Amino acid sequence: MTLLGSKGVDQTQNLFQGSWTKVSCPCCVSDQVEPLVLIRLSEKVQPITKRWLISLIETSERHGGAALLAHPGEDECGDVIVVSAPRCTLLKATEDLGLCKKYQDGDMIAFSYQDRDNFSNVDDMQEFLTLAERQYIVKNELDSLQAQKKQKIPGIGDATGVLQAWENVCQKLVKAGVIKDIFPLHDQQKLKELGKKWYSGKQIWGQPLDEIHSYFGGTVAFYFSFLDFYTWSLVPCAFLGVFFTFLMSGVGSSVEVMEKQANERVMGDGDGPSVSGHMVQAVFSMLWSTLFMEFWKRRSSSLSYRWGTLQLSEGFAEPRPGFHGTQGINPVTGRMEPLFPEWKRQLRVGLVSVPIVGLFMGLVVVGMTGFYYGEALAKGFHQDSGSWFSKGLLYLPSVVHIVYTNMLGNVYSTVAMQLTEWENHREESSFQNHHTTKVLLFTFFNNFAVLFHIAFYKQDLVLLRKRLASLLIVTQLVNQCTEVLVPFIVDCFVKATQKKQQEDDPEVDKLRAQNLPCFPGLFSEYIELLVQFGYLSLFSCVYPLTAVFLLINNVMEIRGDSYKICKLFRKPFSAPVSDIGVWQTAFEVLSFVSVMSNCWLLLLSPRVQEFCLEGGISSTNILLFAILVEHVLILVKMILAFMIPDEPDWVRIKREQMEFYSMQALGQQKL
Repeated sequence: MTLLGSKGVDQTQNLFQGSWTKVSCPCCVSDQVEPLVLIRLSEKVQPITKRWLISLIETSERHGGAALLAHPGEDECGDVIVVSAPRCTLLKATEDLGLCKKYQDGDMIAFSYQDRDNFSNVDDMQEFLTLAERQYIVKNELDSLQAQKKQKIPGIGDATGVLQAWENVCQKLVKAGVIKDIFPLHDQQKLKELGKKWYSGKQIWGQPLDEIHSYFGGTVAFYFSFLDFYTWSLVPCAFLGVFFTFLMSGVGSSVEVMEKQANERVMGDGDGPSVSGHMVQAVFSMLWSTLFMEFWKRRSSSLSYRWGTLQLSEGFAEPRPGFHGTQGINPVTGRMEPLFPEWKRQLRVGLVSVPIVGLFMGLVVVGMTGFYYGEALAKGFHQDSGSWFSKGLLYLPSVVHIVYTNMLGNVYSTVAMQLTEWENHREESSFQNHHTTKVLLFTFFNNFAVLFHIAFYKQDLVLLRKRLASLLIVTQLVNQCTEVLVPFIVDCFVKATQKKQQEDDPEVDKLRAQNLPCFPGLFSEYIELLVQFGYLSLFSCVYPLTAVFLLINNVMEIRGDSYKICKLFRKPFSAPVSDIGVWQTAFEVLSFVSVMSNCWLLLLSPRVQEFCLEGGISSTNILLFAILVEHVLILVKMILAFMIPDEPDWVRIKREQMEFYSMQALGQQKL
């Protein structure tokens, strides 16, 4: 039995012909089978257990199966199961997910299984659905497997082999040690072609976003689209920073300029243009952050329409993998599933999670205190010595504190994940929101507490400038080394023998060899961009070269991240998404905070304070004037956000057409 007509099927697919489980639907039968997902089993798994799992995978959904296709690999004694999906399963899942596909008139509309024959390429799954969508559907169907009744898993003798009614099958098999991994398979030919366009080519501007979306899915594609948009949006900020730093500060090396500005207390007794430049830089940063976010929303909606995720369905959420509790009847669905009281979850959050988050914030304060103590020691030593060596030591406290905050952040990220798992949230969205909130709260405090303390409590703008320079240089060097250089060295040298051995392996062994390290996800990547955005929008008026450093870093980041996801890690499952999610809100919040930050930094400028004193303006009036300017700028940002629609007109029209067609289809179904 063969399945899923396709173009350019590789030799791996030919290996499996004739050994796949059968499909009863005539419309699903075609010439080729496409291996999509690999289930890696324990080496000690019994053949009877493997046969039972394969039969469960192929059983129809009506009888408690996944309605997928399975292949045992070399034989029933092997430790892998290759999984594919028939046409009907893919099409029904496309409707359930709310994906939009190209209709016969060329427009993108929400897919309807009942009206499937009027959609383009509906008979060719490799054209109709992207590789990432097909693999996500298979994973989603496997995750939804639930036992219809209490039963014993064949081949497992102890109590771990008892499957309770409505218990999640895959979770149970993972706990029982039967399943070790489930991961999507790489298509080596497509991956090679994508690499040539992405990180191996000479193209600097732009990325092959459609190919990225097709191969890696919406989550990855939206991240790289945002990274690309953000990186090239830094160009005007970088030009402005260079202009005010060098051209308006006189000709000379950057070191001389910085020394001169440091001696003048950053915005002090220099000539007028330098102060005007900082003011222009501050106002420009505030307006730029608003324009950047508004135009990104427009780009995001355009990509969402193009990729068919503009109207993703938001149905009743199933329990996420990992959710556990006492078996009972869900009052909403009437089905048996794990139940966990909400009051217990809130108790865990309030009595355990919140104090632990507070403890880590206390460690941030401890690190900040140590930084100030080291700063005082370094200054005292430099005053006594006055040598070049002691001058270099002035930067040591900042470097040590940066390393400390990075290490603390890494430890906290692990703790935050474990805490959120322990809180036992039922829905995946709730889990992600709680986890993201914990990490964002700590990240903001960990990265910006010292800067705000230096700027607004100590009011030491020279130290603030030095701290920003250290952060931008040291943090970016550390990130590039840990994210790309170290994995690249491991990939080139440690795995060289293993790769050479794989060249002579059978095709099934090549599939098994795709079990690379698990992709760590994009959470840390978004955190890095958010911290960058904070440095730029909150403090760039103190250090105008911020955008220059960020632009250089991000140009390398695009290539580094693309190489990393293609070569160094296992292919991740990627859910269809319509935007970057909660991260967009986080960036917008920082954009508003930047107004207050820049206004108060300008108020602290010695030149501004001197001008106010010469004019006889009291400190109270200065404060009231700063508050007035702050509110005016916030109003300007709000007006700009209101005037720039979140969607281009053509996307709005297409979305309204989709809604109209959906209402029509619903009305016809009721009739």
